[in-house]
Amino acid sequence: MIQIVLLILCKNTFSKEEREKNFFAIIFIFLGKPNAMLKLFDLSLQLNGFPIAKAKEEFASFVAVPAAEYPDFVEKRKQAIVDFHLKHNPFYKNLVGNKTIASWNDLPVLTKKHLQKPLAERLSEGYTEKTVFVNKTSGSSGDPFIFAKDKQAHSLTWSSIIYRFSWFGVDFNSSYQARFYGIPLDKIGYYKERFKDFLSRRYRFPIFDLSDKVLEGVLEHFKTKKFDYINGYTSSIVLFAKFLQQRNIILTDVCPTLKVCMVTSEMLFEEDKKLLETYLGIPIVNEYGASELDLIAFQNPQGEWQVNSETLFVEILDENNQPVPNGTEGKVVITSLDNKAHPFIRYEIGDVGILDEKSTAKKPILKKLVGRTSDVALLPSGKKSPGLTFYYVTKSIIEDDGNVKEFIVRQKTLDSFEIDYVSENELTLEQIAEIENAIAKYLEPGLHFAYNRKDVLKRTARGKLKQFQSDL
Repeated sequence: MIQIVLLILCKNTFSKEEREKNFFAIIFIFLGKPNAMLKLFDLSLQLNGFPIAKAKEEFASFVAVPAAEYPDFVEKRKQAIVDFHLKHNPFYKNLVGNKTIASWNDLPVLTKKHLQKPLAERLSEGYTEKTVFVNKTSGSSGDPFIFAKDKQAHSLTWSSIIYRFSWFGVDFNSSYQARFYGIPLDKIGYYKERFKDFLSRRYRFPIFDLSDKVLEGVLEHFKTKKFDYINGYTSSIVLFAKFLQQRNIILTDVCPTLKVCMVTSEMLFEEDKKLLETYLGIPIVNEYGASELDLIAFQNPQGEWQVNSETLFVEILDENNQPVPNGTEGKVVITSLDNKAHPFIRYEIGDVGILDEKSTAKKPILKKLVGRTSDVALLPSGKKSPGLTFYYVTKSIIEDDGNVKEFIVRQKTLDSFEIDYVSENELTLEQIAEIENAIAKYLEPGLHFAYNRKDVLKRTARGKLKQFQSDL
């Protein structure tokens, strides 16, 4: 980060000896010494005050706890984080109130609406905005907010990510990442992210324009750079794979160093996964996370969506905030077991999911992620349907011939929808009829659709593509 350079030059931040050491480290960086030699990723965290070495050791101790002892281990950590916030966090004490807490299920469920207040009012005693890691959610669910983690907790988050990526041979200090993410458009934000990319051994492909001309340039980078893995938003990488499909190119034929691709932040459909595996030529790993928490679930080498039980406690609750049996659909509610700066205790993230029946305390398995609780279509009959149902039904028809590159479904009124799509040719009358017949069959009849062919689809400020949107 740019702050690193500023800190190094700041007289009051480090001792003379530390400033000299850090200065020479930066000199090595800009002389182009190998990042692996200097472990730039770890160094960047350390220089920003994050105790990554200590966190890695602590995280390793979590992993080492035997499965038989893990239920007690988790219970002790749950109790410890609740006790801390009840004692040191006025915001959380006020949320709990005077009610008797006889068991874990008596604790209130924290929602994003609770967090729509100044961060200073939510911090624990002994923490300030200057002494914690501060960031903000994207607001894609309609409830953006600023959050904080204490530096040890944020370091444990990175330890968790590092650990899971290592399952696939990825080392953040040495592996070279092809990154499909958004990037700030303002000059300071842009160069800050580029500097972070440099320190983190990654090359970023901005994804706001993914026309064929731009994707030709992306392909050229894969021909000339020795990328080890791909990471980024699902829709953008799928679009690149469709570009490769049209040209009958397997990416590993032009970039044989590639080992794996991690997709994130957007739904990965099974047919898209097969497309990616075919035209990227590498395993596809699905991750599920939240910026305010950690990686929530990450596909392991056995193909299971393994839940992070080291830094998080994940529950599936019904509408009355009571736990449901494994195998049953419900709200995803998460507790951060380490964050002392800010409480995320029984935090309703806004997603609907199912834990697998074979889940254990040490190894919970996410069987299915259904979608966001906010992404619901309200229909004239009174029926409520996950918005992604519209997207999925439409997708099975609209992309059959490879003409449509990507699309979104937007609900305008109870019975009217718009489909914005990017394609070489307009949808045919036959395709439109097939879409509407399928919607009537799987959802309900009497719905009206308008079709808008676009040159490019609007993404969020961070570059995400929200497949279903509702104006209701």
